[in-house]
Amino acid sequence: MAVRSLFPTSFYEDRIHDESLIGELDESVRALAMDDVAGKRWSKAHGYRGYTSYASLDDLPQRDPAFADLKRHLDRHVARFADACGFQLGGRRLKLDSLWVNLLRPGGTHSGHIHPHSVVSGTTYITVPPGSGALRLEDPRLGLMMAAPPRDDVFVYAEPAAGSIFLWESWLRHEVMPNTAKSDRISISFNYRW
Repeated sequence: MAVRSLFPTSFYEDRIHDESLIGELDESVRALAMDDVAGKRWSKAHGYRGYTSYASLDDLPQRDPAFADLKRHLDRHVARFADACGFQLGGRRLKLDSLWVNLLRPGGTHSGHIHPHSVVSGTTYITVPPGSGALRLEDPRLGLMMAAPPRDDVFVYAEPAAGSIFLWESWLRHEVMPNTAKSDRISISFNYRW
């Protein structure tokens, strides 16, 4: 008898080892959280506990050299992940479609979701105090299991650290667990398209 695993779900983990860049990004995110009136208004209106530039700023790599440096790092990581996934891109590369910052205050969370209209999504972590919450990834078959008995590992928790980069295919449902730390967690999320 043989049992094979079919159609694996890939998840990429690496780090940015440039501590000065991580420090610059921390300062930039905190400045945006103070100055971006539209982002603060959107965050409040949508119950986001903290600040996100998700719906207010779409030009961060052009606006701030630290985000341009981050984009260069991300482009390399995403190219490696695309290769590992076996994407047949016909000589093309995936392109950054959107990039936004998240300053999650204590008690903040982000419920389960996917990222439509993109191929690869991810997050890089800038400031990660102890207890600030893992990324929870959901087994993509969960909604199809119907009458199946319960099983282990339908959720996987990825614990970030400052400088961590996590990448996944955009259809993979995920959520941000509650920030139980006493201070803010800062991350930068992004989508790449073909």
